[in-house]
Amino acid sequence: MSQSAPMPTPSLTHLGLAPIALHCGGGYVPVGRVTLGRVMNVIGETIDDYGELKAEKMLPIYRKAPSFYERNKTPVILQTGIKVIDMLAPYQRGGNIGLIGCAGVGKSILMMELMNIVADIYGGLSVFAGIKEQSQEGEDLYRRMVSDGIIKLGDKQASESQSKCAFVCGQINDPPGARSRVVYTGLTVAEGFRDEGRKVLLFVDNHFRFTQADSELSTLLGRIPSAVGYQPTLSIDIHSLQERIAATSKSFITSFHTIYPGDDVDVHLDAATVFSKEIFDRGIYPAIDPLKSTSSLLSPHCLHEDHFEVADGVIRNLQHYKNLQDIIAILGVDELSEDDQLIITRARKIELFLGQPLSVVAYPRSQETYVHLDDTLKGFQGLLDGEYDYIPDAYFHMTCGIKDVIAAYENHLLAGMQCN
Repeated sequence: MSQSAPMPTPSLTHLGLAPIALHCGGGYVPVGRVTLGRVMNVIGETIDDYGELKAEKMLPIYRKAPSFYERNKTPVILQTGIKVIDMLAPYQRGGNIGLIGCAGVGKSILMMELMNIVADIYGGLSVFAGIKEQSQEGEDLYRRMVSDGIIKLGDKQASESQSKCAFVCGQINDPPGARSRVVYTGLTVAEGFRDEGRKVLLFVDNHFRFTQADSELSTLLGRIPSAVGYQPTLSIDIHSLQERIAATSKSFITSFHTIYPGDDVDVHLDAATVFSKEIFDRGIYPAIDPLKSTSSLLSPHCLHEDHFEVADGVIRNLQHYKNLQDIIAILGVDELSEDDQLIITRARKIELFLGQPLSVVAYPRSQETYVHLDDTLKGFQGLLDGEYDYIPDAYFHMTCGIKDVIAAYENHLLAGMQCN
């Protein structure tokens, strides 16, 4: 009986590992301001039309995570100026955030808004790591960043000095070894900015594609998959990456992972922003579900007492309103008690007031859309206390602060008096 030939070992080129080892000196990529406004691949080569990068500094894509003593152990809120996030699901500086939602509900809009906020409010920078991007998807997002001023086109000097984001792209036809390392390249670029003392946001789009690429790589290496089909090293792959994302004494990297609903991913999230198609269809933007979104900071031990009480009151009000939906559908609002009717009236105002215009879609562009946390808490506390029961619901839709709501209503009354 003839002995079967042994299975051939996949080559480094097939796995997508050879380019990193051969062309980048063992996995080194350029970092620093020279990367801003540029589009590069996993090995740090530019794939735009503005020439190659001439970086003064190179860093390896595999680096040690900050030690326990280097980390900032006090949780601090990263204020975004977006009411529904800051109040109900606040982000932590140096945390891992999940943007969970199906296609077409506004995840990309929120990402670009956050890029503008970290640049304009905090003087920080962003890095976008697109994993398994189709050419059309990557180009569309790139052009939207250009049109919104996140990436500035022009000569090399203008591009570096004015752009707010570096773009790392792994295309869909790249081998799995290259695709699985796009996020490491993006993280290394982000670490370069953090080591300079800059506040950094890292966007990973999307997390499942990173896991999928590692799974393909594990299969090619002949490893036995786990019970659910993923690679046996899934937890190590993800958590070794997330350990490097942290706030240190120098500055912080906060990561945002886009995740499709139902994706079975083993990822630790400090906050989850869940998008809702139903809220999107109602014309409330950003279409974030206030009851499904969560944050580890939403605790009386992490937040100021006033903040926690307002957030808890809003959640209780919206949850009570949701529990009454079936009764309303069968009997109607008029059959409810006066207390329940009052809760419904305020809950509808709260739902509308949770939305607001964002700077990347606001018209005119000069419109101020950032809402300070104190103004947010004051507005929702007034809604819970019934201070604004006299204002019709329509005036709360897509407005920023409560002062804007009051001003719009008073201007309407004044205009009506002048007409009479």
